[in-house]
Amino acid sequence: MPPPLYRLAVAVAIGVAHTVYAAPASTAADPCAKIAGALFAPPADALACMKSFPFNETLRQNVLTVISRVFDFYTFEDYYLDSPPPFQDSTTNIRAQLARINQTHYETDFDFNKDVYDFTTQLNDGHTRWFPDCYTEFQNLLPTPVVTLEENGVQNVFVAPDAVELISLLGSNFTSFFDKIHFDWKRLAGAKVLEIEGVDAYAYAQHIAETQSGNYLDLGVRINSAFSSYRISGTDFSQRFGDISGPQFPTQNTLTMKLIPVNSTKEETVAVPFLASYLGLPFTDREDFWAINCAANDETNGVDFKSSSQLAKLSDKRSKKLAKASIVDVSAKNAVGLPSQFEPTLPPVNGSEGVIKSFILPDRKTGVMFVGSFEPDDFFQFQTDVQTTVTAFQEAGVSQLLIDLTNNGGGFVCLGQFLHIFLTGSKSLGNFPNPGFQSTNRANPLAQKILASDIELGVTSEISFYTADNWAFLSNNTEMPPTANYMAPPSSRQINGQTYVESQRFLDVCPFNVDIPEDPPFDPSKIAIVGNGNCASTCAMFSTLMNERHNTKIAVFGGKPGLPTQFKGMAGNQVLEWFDIDSEIKTANLKDDPLAPPDLLVSGDFRHNWRIGMIQYISSQRYVPHSHSHLLLAYSFFDEKVPIAYVSELPHCPCNPRYKLRVFPYC
Repeated sequence: MPPPLYRLAVAVAIGVAHTVYAAPASTAADPCAKIAGALFAPPADALACMKSFPFNETLRQNVLTVISRVFDFYTFEDYYLDSPPPFQDSTTNIRAQLARINQTHYETDFDFNKDVYDFTTQLNDGHTRWFPDCYTEFQNLLPTPVVTLEENGVQNVFVAPDAVELISLLGSNFTSFFDKIHFDWKRLAGAKVLEIEGVDAYAYAQHIAETQSGNYLDLGVRINSAFSSYRISGTDFSQRFGDISGPQFPTQNTLTMKLIPVNSTKEETVAVPFLASYLGLPFTDREDFWAINCAANDETNGVDFKSSSQLAKLSDKRSKKLAKASIVDVSAKNAVGLPSQFEPTLPPVNGSEGVIKSFILPDRKTGVMFVGSFEPDDFFQFQTDVQTTVTAFQEAGVSQLLIDLTNNGGGFVCLGQFLHIFLTGSKSLGNFPNPGFQSTNRANPLAQKILASDIELGVTSEISFYTADNWAFLSNNTEMPPTANYMAPPSSRQINGQTYVESQRFLDVCPFNVDIPEDPPFDPSKIAIVGNGNCASTCAMFSTLMNERHNTKIAVFGGKPGLPTQFKGMAGNQVLEWFDIDSEIKTANLKDDPLAPPDLLVSGDFRHNWRIGMIQYISSQRYVPHSHSHLLLAYSFFDEKVPIAYVSELPHCPCNPRYKLRVFPYC
């Protein structure tokens, strides 16, 4: 159906065709027209625009049917019935929540979608969330982002010392709003924050972590996400506002803080105004806002990749689809550059042009790799950059390596495995030569039909993630033929009283374009990892591999004093977006199957964790020097029923939080 007709069909479905596709209303009658063309708007005005679309049962049933049937593929569903400690705060009955949402009365389409968004966010799995494009284009921003810092050996909450420099980067369209209302936000930079919304500042951060942050199973990691921190966005240094100061929805007009400004001893209570940032395409009125942001478009739903037109699009791309495991950080939309005075002053080494930034410390023996992401624009250039960086370190006489994984949201699964094996050498893998984890996906009835149909149709890994030539046999690490049915027979086990059916176990097949060293370029005992725990997906798998197979020292900074923080966020093994799983169904000629979800009528994405990695340990000791590598006789699976996501792994030691981007010493 052509896009204009599709949008009209949706407008009719929600029962507002007479307003959405009528002549433009006056600004007074049309809250979207009031803020049209503005980059920033008062939160109340942005919310009024989004709440101008009434609730409609047709759209609820469409969205919930899609979500419910995609949950059938979700690998962690049964674990949520009774999440093991220390992740028990994520416990929920997913099907009961869907039933509740299906029966709840909503006034507006926004109210319905926010409820679904909140429910999926509070699963604390960044791989599995509902993102309604209609209502995620506005984001609240506070001119006083908060951080957690050390002061005289004691950790406290502060307004970011670089707030003036950071906020100024948003431009005059943002700062002029506060000038007009005569609010002096600049004087609050660096202020010590005692309370937020009437409670202790750390208690409020925990409240945000429990209700809004999502993405990470571990509460301590989510608390770190509540605060502002540095990261790589694209290929540049940038700064997250944090979940306190940059919440997704414009539902708050102010944030009240009790604080002590710099150079003062007097406590003040200040209501700091939020301003909503619009991140979407320009619109003129309510009708236009819906057409641009809310109605399904040509990229919303999946495609049949067997069609000639789709094959033509793929012809100049990689010969194999590549698995990704990453979270969606909504704050990434507002990528604000890290103020220059907080960027590293050391000259970068070769290989620092992409998502990896590397430096040599003044001691000339410590190299630093800030791995900002495993999702570069160029999959193979990432590998070349690692090789180039390591060579530069070796030529400079570097003998120890510090890897910074702060705010690394994951990316290509194979790049995490590549970094692992490149830094530790192929000999270190012993007789489990695959550099990753053994994995499975959920073998629900529709999944089994997809794989069987792909085999019958001759589909390969060029256009499908389900086909067996994506994987290697667990027994010998050789690639499966595309005709292998690794779900026949499926395996089953009991999880929280439920029968969980999954595929046979397999390994990843990864294309590497650089030679993997047999021996590690650095003594593995001289490699350490540091970060804020916001290390998700592929990042979490990489750090877990380094910890479990090589006993790599890991340190975490920040968090709430007294509350343990895991060194990894959420370790899935591969995520599929709604477009991906819908394409898998359509490519297998199964869209008309009664188990298949329908096309979405609105623009949105329900992503899900599609497969899981299973934990493994060396049976005797985790690392043996390579001169004694014959002692690494075998790897055993410590508990084959436990996904790595649910294994509690604390850092070897905490580090004091620093605001300036810098390297943290060994603990």
